[in-house]
Amino acid sequence: MTTFKNPIHKFFHYFLLALRGKETDFTSGSIRKAIFLLSIPMILEMMMESVFAVVDIAYVSRVSVNAVATIGLTESVITLIYAVAIGLSMAATAVVARRVGEKNINGAREAAVQAILLGCLVAIGVGVIGLLYAKEILSLMGGSVDLIEEGYGYTKWLIGGNITIMLLFLINAIFRGAGDASMAMWTLVLSNGLNIILDPIFIFGWGPIPEFGVMGAAIATNIGRGTAVLFQLSILVFGWSRIQVGLRSWSINFKVMFNLIRVSVGGIAQFLIGTSSWVFLMRIMSEFGSEVLAGYTIAIRVMMFTLMPSWGMSNAAATLVGQNLGAKKPERAEISVWKTSKYNAVFMVLVSVIYLVYAPELMLLFSDQAEVVSQGSLCLRIIAAGYIFYAYGMVVTQAFNGSGDTATPTRINLVAFWLFQLPFAYTLAIVMDMGPIGVFLAITLAEVLLTVLALLAFKKGKWKRVEV
Repeated sequence: MTTFKNPIHKFFHYFLLALRGKETDFTSGSIRKAIFLLSIPMILEMMMESVFAVVDIAYVSRVSVNAVATIGLTESVITLIYAVAIGLSMAATAVVARRVGEKNINGAREAAVQAILLGCLVAIGVGVIGLLYAKEILSLMGGSVDLIEEGYGYTKWLIGGNITIMLLFLINAIFRGAGDASMAMWTLVLSNGLNIILDPIFIFGWGPIPEFGVMGAAIATNIGRGTAVLFQLSILVFGWSRIQVGLRSWSINFKVMFNLIRVSVGGIAQFLIGTSSWVFLMRIMSEFGSEVLAGYTIAIRVMMFTLMPSWGMSNAAATLVGQNLGAKKPERAEISVWKTSKYNAVFMVLVSVIYLVYAPELMLLFSDQAEVVSQGSLCLRIIAAGYIFYAYGMVVTQAFNGSGDTATPTRINLVAFWLFQLPFAYTLAIVMDMGPIGVFLAITLAEVLLTVLALLAFKKGKWKRVEV
């Protein structure tokens, strides 16, 4: 048994253990240790994603306000693609984690293959639409003529190459379900490290590579994520993770595929509801001009820097729930959720204080235009005021998803986002002429409502009896 002279030695020992990813079975032993070993690589994974998002917008903000607004409009549409990717990912994590908890590695392998094949089919169809109708997509979102002419290349490349986004999400979800959280982390280190290096090269030009402007950001993203996907596939094929997928495994198994579709339908609907509400919110924001839209876009990117680590802890809860339900230990699964929620809340409260105090200073890192800084700061402060609710809401929602109960969060999202957030945002911002502050208030209050509904449903315990 390993002994430690002080808590610092113990922390670094477990930190290195988490990075190595040697432990993948979390159905016994210390729950606190399990949360730590899963959360550290997942938090670092998500932080890498958020660091890239911040760096990306910092580079693009040097191109033009239209370039920043283009990213905002495009990403509000591509979040619909994320919805499908995350929905399938939730199903993959739930089924793989359940099979691992049952000690059925062959079943986990079959689920992984079918999830990847499903993702490829969806991504190819969406990619064709992006390649052919990039200008029409920006126009539909309210983009001005000059914005469309400057930015349609970004939209074309990003949506056209969405298969890299889809597979990156899916395969990392497979790793997380298997307990191989460190593999998912190192994949994003590769992906986003390449993106950060390639971004300025393709945006501003370097040597033989011409200046592509905002389109260069999408080209860099495709190259970075595409390289990472090849790395992921190598891990699966050569067996460097708990799940090895040989060449003979790549065939369609309709029974497993339909089970994944059944589980993922709720997840896809859940995120389509959430992300489509963001599309409509972005459409409302576009009524107030490019400067306001740019401030909102930058603020959201900055917030992703903290929401992504929080999402990492939430993903840890999903894996713990899935594996422990598979091992017939529902009470251990529930304790894991409450402990993870508490740790997440402490983290989010600390972050909210930073945003409330230093919002203008953070915005000035990305833009010196007064209106952009003013609106972005207001957005940061209002949304950060509800961070403690987000902390519990995110973990509990992912706990439902990890159990395979994707229907409950879907119903909650429908009430919080479509029935409350969108009508409330439109009423405050447009009808009552409050402007952007009306949208920011609607976002915060909707998340508070979501958290309250999620906690009430979680305490009923029906998620413990879901079969996948």
